[in-house]
Amino acid sequence: MIAEAGHYALVLALALALIQSTVPMIGAQLRDPVLMNVARSTALAQLLFVGLSFLALVALNVMSDFSVANVYENSHSMKPLIYKITGVWGNHEGSMLLWVSILALFGGLVAMFGSNLPLSLRANALGVQGWVSTAFYLFILLTSNPFLRLANPPLEGRDLNPVLQDPGLAIHPPMLYLGYVGFSISFSFAIAALIEGRIDAAWARWVRPWTLMAWTFLTLGIAMGSYWAYYELGWGGWWVWDPVENASLMPWLAGTALLHSAVVMEKRNALKVWTVLLAILTFSLSLLGTFLVRSGVLTSVHAFATDPTRGVFILLILCVFIGGSLSLYAWRASSLKQGGLFAPISREGALVLNNLLLTTACATVFIGTLYPLALEVLTGERISVGAPFFNLTFAPLFVPLLLALPFGPLLAWKRGDLAGASQRLYAAGIVALVSVAVLWAWTRGGSAFAPLAIGLAVFVIVGALTDIAERSMVFRMPLSISLRRARGLPRASWGTMFAHVGVGVALIGIVCETTWNTELISTLKPGDVAKVAGYELKLDDISQRQGPNFGEMLAHFTVSEGGKVIGAMAPSKRSFSTRAMSTTEAALMSRGVSQLYISLGDTAASGAIAVRIYHKPMVLLIWYGPLLMAFGGLLSLSDRRLRVGAPKPAKASRGLQPAE
Repeated sequence: MIAEAGHYALVLALALALIQSTVPMIGAQLRDPVLMNVARSTALAQLLFVGLSFLALVALNVMSDFSVANVYENSHSMKPLIYKITGVWGNHEGSMLLWVSILALFGGLVAMFGSNLPLSLRANALGVQGWVSTAFYLFILLTSNPFLRLANPPLEGRDLNPVLQDPGLAIHPPMLYLGYVGFSISFSFAIAALIEGRIDAAWARWVRPWTLMAWTFLTLGIAMGSYWAYYELGWGGWWVWDPVENASLMPWLAGTALLHSAVVMEKRNALKVWTVLLAILTFSLSLLGTFLVRSGVLTSVHAFATDPTRGVFILLILCVFIGGSLSLYAWRASSLKQGGLFAPISREGALVLNNLLLTTACATVFIGTLYPLALEVLTGERISVGAPFFNLTFAPLFVPLLLALPFGPLLAWKRGDLAGASQRLYAAGIVALVSVAVLWAWTRGGSAFAPLAIGLAVFVIVGALTDIAERSMVFRMPLSISLRRARGLPRASWGTMFAHVGVGVALIGIVCETTWNTELISTLKPGDVAKVAGYELKLDDISQRQGPNFGEMLAHFTVSEGGKVIGAMAPSKRSFSTRAMSTTEAALMSRGVSQLYISLGDTAASGAIAVRIYHKPMVLLIWYGPLLMAFGGLLSLSDRRLRVGAPKPAKASRGLQPAE
């Protein structure tokens, strides 16, 4: 009965989404408050029913009910409980149910916390959200039903893909989906504003917190996915420009541009048309990512290669929402009033440059990702666009972006003083130059540009700190007064600082890892010693053990430095008999922010085992940077001026009265 109840709840959620997508929008056209308020009740009810449906699928997996096809295909009675739960979204059907659950969650949050939104804007935004929900409910029910029963239930399941049986799966997909789907709110507000024909600074204030929330979660999701691939796949890399990786990077780049553009719109009532377009494009890229992963056009460890029917259905969704929204934009954009003017050298100008470079970088990734697919469809020819293309086109776009990054917060609105900002950044420039000189003197090998890149990262970090120091009047006031001024700064200012520092920290990690990474591939027997980057790793023995649903071979290493034992490492290979698959479990040892990394290869007849050993200097900074960026986003979100839901306007016109 649980499967039938979950399916029924999903059907009821579809019915509520249909009501939400029509009745409130009709009410907005008729200016009928009763009909417009239907959006709130239906959004909350829809969240309730889709939540019940999702909990039903979780319960079926925990109970190992193999009469349900989805549970049979992706679970096993001996699988640990955590993987029974996380396995719910480790497959196509379950992950799509998580997708619509998060979509309903964001709609419910707008309904709960949007009481100070103009009533018609809330009705239209939730109506658009209802149309998106309707499309994906239909997709699930018609092509990807997770509650289908098997006529002859088997006694045991086929188990989850072993690669996905990892704690990282508990965090990565939900975070990623909270980012992907969160941008639907920005999209819905943009379409609602185009329908009403009114976009102003207040609209940007309402949209910005939702965009910031989605961006923060997407940042965490991408970082978690990168770290998961780094330690789980045993290849020692953290980013390979895989098309599915790019599918998450594109909306992140567009969303970052949207965040900065919304700031200009909120503060200066400028860039209106551009901000609305970015809101549409960001969610459109999220939908494109869904298509790439779900359609079967890609083969990836991340992708769910499925039958063509699903791909065609999602392609239709893309055409309807992307084509429809861009058509509405083309029709209505010319009627929107332009905002205020500003000088090229100003904070607005810096943010426009930011948008130009970010969107160009996004377009570069878009072309590099989709060109091979389009070429294969049109000519049948298969080509590969890999890291060399992206490194040569994407990376140079970030150099001017990073150079300009510290200047933006130091420039005044409308008309700034570039010379004055440069003077305030003297200290940052000197520290950066000293860093470059020290690195050139002390490092050996690697690219000559690596010290310059690290110097640029240091400039970004110290420049971000300079903005806070200037606003706190450090060294110009007594320390007690400076500290009091620093405590009084808006949290959004501190959030901006942490986000910008995170960019610099991540860049240092990327440059150090890619430039001075040490790799050793060898075949070892028990008692043999491998030497890497001043460390000695002795293979003590190789043992076998039995896990809950796998057999495991472990290699035990003793790690020494300078003749002193500093720890032990135990990489392993796991064999899953049900799936007839094996996985490599890398062993990691952190030394500060650097790491030793060991992964196992094949075993020879002589008893020797192939090992791959890396020393990765400063590699953890690659992920500490995004964590700082996400912390900055959360800190900004906690600012009372940027909490979810905008301040109630002092006066509201008849057409835009506050919601109840």
